[in-house]
Amino acid sequence: MKIGVVGAGMVGATAAYTMMLNGVGSEIVLVDLNRKMAEAQAHDIIHGVPYGHPMWVHSGGYEDLAGAAVVVVAAGVAQKPGETRLQLLDRNAAVFKAIVPRVLDVAPDVIFVIATNPVDIMTYVATRVSGLPPARVIGSGTILDTARFRTLLATHLRVAPQSIHGHVLGEHGDSEVLCWSSVEVATVPFEAFARSVGRPLTGEVKAQVDDGVRNAAYKIIDGKGSTYYGIGAGISHLVGTIISDQRRVLTVATLTEEVEGIENVALSLPRVVGRAGVLLDIAPPLSDEEHAALRHSAEVLKEASDPISC
Repeated sequence: MKIGVVGAGMVGATAAYTMMLNGVGSEIVLVDLNRKMAEAQAHDIIHGVPYGHPMWVHSGGYEDLAGAAVVVVAAGVAQKPGETRLQLLDRNAAVFKAIVPRVLDVAPDVIFVIATNPVDIMTYVATRVSGLPPARVIGSGTILDTARFRTLLATHLRVAPQSIHGHVLGEHGDSEVLCWSSVEVATVPFEAFARSVGRPLTGEVKAQVDDGVRNAAYKIIDGKGSTYYGIGAGISHLVGTIISDQRRVLTVATLTEEVEGIENVALSLPRVVGRAGVLLDIAPPLSDEEHAALRHSAEVLKEASDPISC
């Protein structure tokens, strides 16, 4: 099965590399305005195929995306000095207006996976520009934030992150909502499990986890310039879930009719994902405080996306 990646920078290339290692798809096509870079990334990745999974990895143009089941969009422009966030959004919207129709010309049945930041708003833009049903335009959303949340909780308990069931909802950004009230370990509420193993969830631990999730990107960017390994793994997992129709529950972003009273906003909720895209939205149990925080997150994203010309 063919997978396209538009934008062969660190996020796009790392996602492609991780998909090769995980055996996601049978062909990966890297497309970038910088064709020389896309070609170099493809060569570098395919040299790892003998130690990963058999597949064809190559660069190409939009015409080479014909028949792709999923196209990951990781392309975008960087913020200029003195440029406002809205100006940056408008420029990235222009990039998407150029990319999305060209993909649809050759792959009309594609499912888009959006990785460009700010991912929630770019998911909104891609949905509007494409005219596709929201179920077929999926932002990576808070899959990375959820992974960070589970990893930090697992580190505290000294268990595997896969055994932690908890979600981060809303914006992939400062207003994201850590859903403490519903975290479980093997069906046991997190706080009860933590007490039973002698590692209680104190206010200090909770604050450290919140900071570790909410500010992870800032710390990583300060240390090495950008983040790409975690999100690359998350994109690989998401694409694999789609093409294999695994119907996993993932915290991904789609344009949603209504969330906490806010209409037509793209943000993350737990959703069942399969071959047709998003199959079902799940309304998790939330505390009153979490309901209010999710509404605030939706308001932040709504305010940012409404002025954008699509």
